[in-house]
Parts: sequence; structure tokens; C-alpha cells
Amino acid sequence: MPSHFYTIGMAGHIDHGKTTLTKALTNVDTDRLKEEKERQISIELGYAPFPLDEYETSIVDVPGHEKFIRQMIAGVAGIDLVILVIAADEGVMPQTREHIEILSFLGIQHGIIAVTKADRVEPDFVELIEEDIQSAIKNTIFEQADIVFVDSVTGTGLPALRAAIKQELSKIPERNAKGSFRLPIDQVFTVQGHGTVVRGTIYEGTVQTGDILTVLPYKTSVKAREVQVHNQQKNIAIAGQRVAINLSGLSKEEIKRGDVLVASSGSFQPTDTIDISLTTAQDLRLPLKQRAPIKFHSGTAEVMGKIIFFDRNEVNKSEEVLCQIRLDEPVVVGRGDRYVLRRPSPVETIGGGWVIDPFGEKYRFGVKTIQKLERKREGSPEERILDALHAHQLATKSDLLHFTSLHVDSLEEMMVLLIRDKKVLTMGADFFVSEVVYEEARNEILEQLRRYHETFPLRAGMNKAECIQALDKKKTKKLTEMVIDKELEQGLLAKKKQYISLPEFEPHFPNQWKNRLEKALERLKDDGLGAQTWDQYLIDEKIPEKLYLEVKHYLLDNGLAYPLDEKHLIHRDVFESQLMKLYNGINGLAFSVQDAKAILDASRKNLILFLELLDQLQITQRTDEKRKWLREPDSIII
Repeated sequence: MPSHFYTIGMAGHIDHGKTTLTKALTNVDTDRLKEEKERQISIELGYAPFPLDEYETSIVDVPGHEKFIRQMIAGVAGIDLVILVIAADEGVMPQTREHIEILSFLGIQHGIIAVTKADRVEPDFVELIEEDIQSAIKNTIFEQADIVFVDSVTGTGLPALRAAIKQELSKIPERNAKGSFRLPIDQVFTVQGHGTVVRGTIYEGTVQTGDILTVLPYKTSVKAREVQVHNQQKNIAIAGQRVAINLSGLSKEEIKRGDVLVASSGSFQPTDTIDISLTTAQDLRLPLKQRAPIKFHSGTAEVMGKIIFFDRNEVNKSEEVLCQIRLDEPVVVGRGDRYVLRRPSPVETIGGGWVIDPFGEKYRFGVKTIQKLERKREGSPEERILDALHAHQLATKSDLLHFTSLHVDSLEEMMVLLIRDKKVLTMGADFFVSEVVYEEARNEILEQLRRYHETFPLRAGMNKAECIQALDKKKTKKLTEMVIDKELEQGLLAKKKQYISLPEFEPHFPNQWKNRLEKALERLKDDGLGAQTWDQYLIDEKIPEKLYLEVKHYLLDNGLAYPLDEKHLIHRDVFESQLMKLYNGINGLAFSVQDAKAILDASRKNLILFLELLDQLQITQRTDEKRKWLREPDSIII
């Protein structure tokens, strides 16, 4: 049973025998369209199964004509090994060179050169052909590649080519089957009675019959009704395999080549602003200028956009630059994905490279942006996670997959280490924050509360919502709230009702007015039930009017006084003494206003206010003209 899964690309100049060689190896004619038969050229991508002992491989036959470069790029985007086809009777041609350059930009590292139509040339010319090829492949991915002479009609060299393919496949690491499922779609069609079917090569992860998937960039939810690998029904297909998936939940018109089928976990998200490392083509005809229109090819997608430079206004041939592309439509890419840029007019391959950050932002022109992009380019998984948490402050695991473009297993492995080393902290069940960002937020909260306590010493603390709002420009509301909650949980902040404070803080009179306010409070006590309005005491002591309400709330909130009405207060000591005097004077029995007046020395107006306060505090309850005790004073006074 095969245990290794790979995709092989068949590339090269038009009419050099790619399709014929594919058929010779697989017994499958990949030219399936009527127009392809009539013109005898490949127009669309062709696919054929190519079992090779323990290797289950697929061959992708890509068009060789310069007009079909977009199809060629889509076809080779997901391959592991490329066979570069060069006809012995023609040698290296323009599309041979362009295909080599495109394959280089796409990061294909394993290749074999198949020299077809070998029986058409005299043996004496073989050495000259090899020299021509060696010259063309110098300093390319094919420089060390095996060169195999074959003839697809007579079968000459085919066993040697199979052996070379097998040998090269043994050197190639398999794709990541543990990652989140991703399938760039290169074909969409319908099957009578079954509905919409998509095809592609699985970049990473696995898919099973019954899986709920998402079509990006439009975030359409679908179900994998049936999974096939080369017309054979499978329960599961894994990274590296060529697969067809019958989808339920959408029509053929709602999906196209270039869309991406992904797991519904949200590990991949569409983007239209991408930070890239770009290497321009060696034979670039015209300089590439700032904001020039480009065609972006990645996976099977082809999207128009513009190029943005941050340290120059143009690039020329054979230059390497860190820059950004901004697309007219969203695509799905991950960090490390390869791409090709082409100029729409005049048509030519501009260059290619790899994605540094799929979710770039708008940056300023200048050296600081280039330094930032360099850090992103060189960043280790740990640095990328910490940079993402620094930039976004608070993130879920799904967010981090999105921000860092790490595979799930790599992210989880690194998060275990970061949490163990306390470089990352967990917040609730779902969120993570870097230790640095947490400490920044914590210190900002503490400083905010210190300033608040200094400005408003009479208040119990700062309203939690107000504190969160005050720090909104520095930290996200969600982060500030979660840090406050965590600090409260650990006893490092105090809370009374909706007010939060430093744990050591106690409300107090402002130092500047402390003596005068204490004198006003003492006078309130001395005047007993005959006290003046509270404001009058403050007026007499020349307390600023802006503090009147603050002081009143302080006295009431801290139990130093009770309100008789909107203007009058009663000192706590007076309240307690008068309460005990009343209770003892009538032996705890029901009483009338007249009974209370006979015991307490107060005007009828002030006495009524005092008794109504007792009712409000549920110490007494009025029934008709009498009041009965609901509680004993000893249970009230502390």
C-alpha cells in the first residue's frame, strides 16, 4: 500500500512532448478538451495518477504556450517535484527559461530534466544538447538535477526516468498532514445527480467525508459529501494527494478556480494586504514603479493589485526588496507561501518570492518600516507569537493562527513553552496576552487609580467602566477589563460595588481641607437633632463649593452620617444615641410621634425626619399612627 503522497509537475516549452510523456508514464491522455485535440496543444491543466511502488503520486501536465502562463502557474503551485521537459530536437526555448524562473520563484526545490524525442537526434548531438541545457540551468534549481534522455513513443529511457523520479521523491519531506486543512481549487464542475465537485491538491491537513468546510474568500459553509482520489472513493484524503470533493451547500456558479477550501476552524482568513519578500526577474524589461499594477499569482488564485514600496520608488531586474501588495480582491495565503507577480501590460513575469505576513497593515514610507519587515521576515515562531500579541494585545488561539501563519501543531507546541516560561499568560478560557503587555496594562491601571485617588480622595474608588474608558487609547477595552478582573481575583485590586481601588486605599478628607471638614463634622455632631443644613456648615468653614457633593457622598458612603432629607444630615453618633434613647425610653414597644417627642428633644419637623429615616432603614415600620420595631438597635449599631 502506498504511504507517501506527492504531486509531480510536467513543465516546459510548447510542443516539447509534456503530454505525450505523461501518457507514456501513466497511460492517461491529459488533453481532454475538444479544442486541445484539434489544436494539439494543452490549454488547461491535465492530471493523471502515477503510482510508483510506495509512492502515490499525481502528475500535473501544465500548458507550455506563453498565452497560458496563468494556467501553468496555477498547476505548479502545489507540486513537490517538477519534471522539466526539453525536446532534444529544439533544445532550450523561451518558455523553458520562463518556466524555470517561475518554478524558482515558487520555491520548487526538486527537479528532473527529461530530454524528450531523444530518438530523433543523432548520438553525436547528445553532448551538445547537454551543454546547451547545462548553460541554461546554471544557478537555477535544476543545476544539480538529473538529465534523462527519453522517447515517449519508443519507450527509450522511461525506466531510467521512473528510477530518477523515485530517487528524488525519497529526498522530499512530506506535506504537513497535521496542519489545518487547505485546498486551493483548480477545477470546478458538476456531476449529474451529485451536484458541485471541486478538485485540487491538498496543501496541508486532511479531509474526511462528512467534514464541514468553508469556501474562502466568501466564507461559504459547505459539507464534504464525498471524497475521491483519482476516481476512487475514500473516507479520508491527506496533504499531497490530488483530490475531488463533492460539496453540498452551494452551486457551481458560487465557486471558482482560485477559491480555497479550508477547515471550518477559522485557521485561514482572506486578506488583501500582504507583506512580501520580492525578487525581480533577471530579464525584467522595464523597471517596476511604485504603485504599479500587478497580477498576483499564489496557489490557484490570480488577482489584480498594486505594489507598494517603503524605501524606494522603483525596482529593476535581479533585485531583492521587502515590500507590500494591495489586492483588488481578497485571497487566502499563509506565511511562507510562494507567489509570482506578472505585469498586465506589457505582459511579462516581474518576479516572485514568499509571503512574510498575510495580514499586512498600512505603514509609513521609511527605514523604520523596512526594519519592521526585516524583523517579521527573520522572526522565529516565538518572536512571531510575541510580536502578534504585542500588536494585538489580546488574542485567541484562532487569532494567533491567523496573525502568525503558524501551523496548529507548531503554535500549540510553542504556546506550551511560552506559558511555562510565563512569557504568555492565559486570560479566561480563550484568550492569551504576553507578559509584557499584561504588565504594561496592569501598571497603567495602577497609575490611573493612583491619580484618581489623589484627585478624588473622598471617593471609594473609580467606576470600573470609567477606568476602562480612560485607558481606551492605550489598551483595548477587552484587555483592560480582563486585567482588572484578574487583579481583583488575586486580591491585588479592591472593589466596592462598581468602584475599584488600590487595595491599601481608604477614602479620606483632602489634606488641604482636612481640619476644616473635621470641624464641620464635629459641629454637626454637637447640634444633634437640631442641626442646620449640611451646606451651611461647609459655608461657615469656607469649604469650596465644588466639594460639597463629594463630601456629602463620602459621609454617607462611609456611614459617618445619615440623610434626613436632601439638605439635612444627622451625625452617626447622634443617630445611634437618639435611637438607643428612643428604644429604651419606650421599652421596645410600639409608639406614636407623641411618644417619641416626649423622649427625644427635637422639633416636630426634625423628629418626623428622624422617624422616617428609621422607617427607610427598616428599623421601624409605620402602621396608621403607630410604629413598631422591626429590629433591636443592638443588631444595627456596630
